[in-house]
Amino acid sequence: MKALFALLPLIFTAFCLPFQAEMPEPKGVAPKDYIITEFGAGSDSTQLSTEAIQRTIDKANADGGGTVVIPKGVFLSGALFFKPNTQLRLQAGAKLKGSDNIAHYPLIPSRMEGQSLDYYAALVNAYQVNNFRITGPGTIDGNGLRFWKNFWAHRDSMQKIGKSSTNLEVHRPRLLFIWGCNNVTIENVKLHNAGFWTTHLYKCTNVLIEGCDIRSPFRPVKAPSTDAVDIDACKKVTVRNCYISVNDDGIVMKGGKGPNAQKLPENGAVEDVLIENVTFGEVHAAVTMGSECIHANRITVRNCWVDNDRPLLLFKMRPDTYQLYENITVDNVTGRCGTIVTLSPWTQFFNMAGSTEKPFGTIRNITISNVKVKCKQFAVLNGNPTDKVSNITFKNVDATAETAAFPNKYSDVKFKQVTLNGVALKAAPGNQDGPVVKPLKPD
Repeated sequence: MKALFALLPLIFTAFCLPFQAEMPEPKGVAPKDYIITEFGAGSDSTQLSTEAIQRTIDKANADGGGTVVIPKGVFLSGALFFKPNTQLRLQAGAKLKGSDNIAHYPLIPSRMEGQSLDYYAALVNAYQVNNFRITGPGTIDGNGLRFWKNFWAHRDSMQKIGKSSTNLEVHRPRLLFIWGCNNVTIENVKLHNAGFWTTHLYKCTNVLIEGCDIRSPFRPVKAPSTDAVDIDACKKVTVRNCYISVNDDGIVMKGGKGPNAQKLPENGAVEDVLIENVTFGEVHAAVTMGSECIHANRITVRNCWVDNDRPLLLFKMRPDTYQLYENITVDNVTGRCGTIVTLSPWTQFFNMAGSTEKPFGTIRNITISNVKVKCKQFAVLNGNPTDKVSNITFKNVDATAETAAFPNKYSDVKFKQVTLNGVALKAAPGNQDGPVVKPLKPD
């Protein structure tokens, strides 16, 4: 495997030739536009334009850099590979529509679910493209319906014979995969209907996702595993002024899994993430730590609105992985959710791989403040038996809950100006001496 990944640049650039070293744009000079219709792309949404769009990218790169422009219309494409000094802009009324044939997405060295492995390219790929930009106001649409139907059909067929299936067994492309890039901007663009994860950032630094509409459906066909933003071993990521509604987790911290994950160079910490002014519609959880994450540090969620019945903050605690979640702040959140915080075991695809290690999780310095929500349950704080949890603080929280008591097995949980169904909390109900709290009566 190490030998394979040592050859990664050669393999990847086979799809991206000619390859040029990056040259900074002269200050004050806007990148030149390269309009895909001038290179043979057609807006007949039944005809593939992959070659023409890739030809546009190649030309922009060969000329020293430029912006690949998708004009008004629907353009069908398979995997596209952006190169140094190239960017993407989708004009008003423009739609880059992904092919629903997995053969149009080459199988290459990649990264999925906290592992380095061969997987299918995304619709939009950028590898070591610093200063990469994707801007709107147009749409990138994964056209995922066929992939979703195949996923559920396979899952059902496995259940009928008493077997489980993994997320990778039905081959599906991500919408965006951005790998090893510094200074990335994804702005004012619609990211819809991904076949798999929507936006996957891996080993990137200085990323801004702003003003985006990110969604996939819950009905009539569920769009499985369509996380809005997966932040995988990245640093300095900001997500703000976005709307998110996807049939999986909203914004997710990732970075590796397995009993030796913390020792592998392809894995890493997620650090310095800011999530602000984001509206979370239907999601499985708004902000999630895991399920493939070894270290998340300095994560801030502020000035957000939630409108769903799932956790606002979710910790997926893997018993087969050493995990450290620390210095996480949630501030000024309003709306409706399932729980304010859920911390619980996550055993999906548990695999010790023959290791004799005894992994555990460490959760510390978590602050939830200025939150006013209606919820199904205040919180669930109940990790694996060996997890170490300390310094969780709820401050200035006003919650009304259908279920008033909540599981909590940790002593270092503090309440400051917290009310649950109108009753002031000084301790976690049911675990320490505290007030009797009645459940909220349904309207």
